[in-house]
Amino acid sequence: MRTILYLTLFFFTSFAVNSQEEAWVYLSDKENVTASLANPISILTQKAIDRKNRHGVSIDARDVPVNENYITQLKNSAGITVMAKSKWFNAVHVRGSQTDIEALENFSFVDSVEFADRSLNTSKFTQIKKKSKLEKELTTFNYGNAANQIEMFNGDDLHLDDYTGSGMTIALLDAGYPNVNTMASFQRLRDAGNLLGSYDFVGRDVDVYTGTTSNHGTLVFSDMAGYVENQFVGTAPDASYYLFITEDATSETPVEESYWVEAAERADSLGVDIVNTSLGYSDFDGTKYDYSQADMNGTTTFITRGANIAFEKGLLCVNSAGNSGTWGITAPADSPNVLTVGAVNASGTYANFSSVGTVHQPTQKPDVAAQGAASYVISENDIIFTANGTSFSSPILAGGVACLWQALPNKTNAEIMQLVRESSSQFNSPDNFLGHGIPNLKSALDTALSVDENVLAEFSINIFPNPVTDKLFIKLSSGEGSLRLFDISGRYLRTHALISNRNTLDMSYLAKGIYLAEVQFETVSKTFKIIKQ
Repeated sequence: MRTILYLTLFFFTSFAVNSQEEAWVYLSDKENVTASLANPISILTQKAIDRKNRHGVSIDARDVPVNENYITQLKNSAGITVMAKSKWFNAVHVRGSQTDIEALENFSFVDSVEFADRSLNTSKFTQIKKKSKLEKELTTFNYGNAANQIEMFNGDDLHLDDYTGSGMTIALLDAGYPNVNTMASFQRLRDAGNLLGSYDFVGRDVDVYTGTTSNHGTLVFSDMAGYVENQFVGTAPDASYYLFITEDATSETPVEESYWVEAAERADSLGVDIVNTSLGYSDFDGTKYDYSQADMNGTTTFITRGANIAFEKGLLCVNSAGNSGTWGITAPADSPNVLTVGAVNASGTYANFSSVGTVHQPTQKPDVAAQGAASYVISENDIIFTANGTSFSSPILAGGVACLWQALPNKTNAEIMQLVRESSSQFNSPDNFLGHGIPNLKSALDTALSVDENVLAEFSINIFPNPVTDKLFIKLSSGEGSLRLFDISGRYLRTHALISNRNTLDMSYLAKGIYLAEVQFETVSKTFKIIKQ
């Protein structure tokens, strides 16, 4: 039935789509760049600025919005419909006839035009996007719990250590989210105020809960944030979330790549830490926009190029590998800067629908794997059942990664990704089916919090009392260093200089809770959990 539905949609949409072209119009400049960079709060939220500062990510001209006057002129051009915009690329996605789009090059502010149908690009770029497909294949309805899918990578151990995603912000870029605003399964999340916002980039509306033709986003979201007492717990139940629609479930056209980039840009501006995408692009309605596996090289598709910038901006992008099996990885999972997640069954064995890596990816793909066969999800009607797809292995692991990053707030996105890879079951002998294997997030945390005992031997560190009320004492056997203090959300608080013998730190100003103290010497560092009473 699902195949017939997709074929029917193809015949109804292909004629309308093929009568027009899709293109990216790259603009020559932006306005007020200097003033915006001098006052970044005018273009970014404080949380975004703090995250970039914490991880050493520069704020640059790419963070400055597209010139709205230019967009207005494009909108007023004959035969042109503006579909999306990207500040990172300083580009606008348009739809219209080939002639009308080519006429846009007459504007002095237009730098170049890139057609989605690459056969129309002469001296222009030769990259664009492929079809996105929701990576979901429903199986038998079942009533159960999600224990196995989190225990597989020891994410439950992080929960036991109180790392449940608190203070982390995650954006989902997906299709519809019906009933998330009313479902009992998300009541705990809503009561905590952790559903921060939403936007439908396809319909240009803040409502992502009604009028949608797809429940895919709801199913994906449940694996991270769903909570049914004694029956189901998502992998990051205490994280905060933004829900964005970038996938038009009624058709597959290149503009969905642009919607994704727009959403990633907004996520970055809002201070989001992690982006989960359970979508993959390689095949569109019709054939002229389609990508080949050779295009899955980490640099060609518009969405992958956007993911590369997202990484530069400090976001950690987690993406499903795709359900294309031996055809291979789909975009943007081909990016070396994306944590690509393949699928295994409940026993940890490769699921045969999971997209495999090929020689075209510049790095090992998939990166890792998690349960995607018979994964437990929650429907828009609060029904718990199982479903197949890398659409679910991605959010299941992304929630666990959020908990890991919560525990290690001083780490960069690249460092967290590498810790996840290195903790995995076949790190020393990766393959194109499971990549580096199934992660062990508890091991990743322990590795990050430990240092070479031989190196530390000369530095005897004694921190007491812990829990602490007012004064924290730190005793070093020799040497000097510093202590950087973070709250549990990863927000930097202050730095204290440390000398040998006894150091006294005033902790009375802190509210009760858990803090992280990173003790840094010249060549080594160690992070401690401090409990303030």
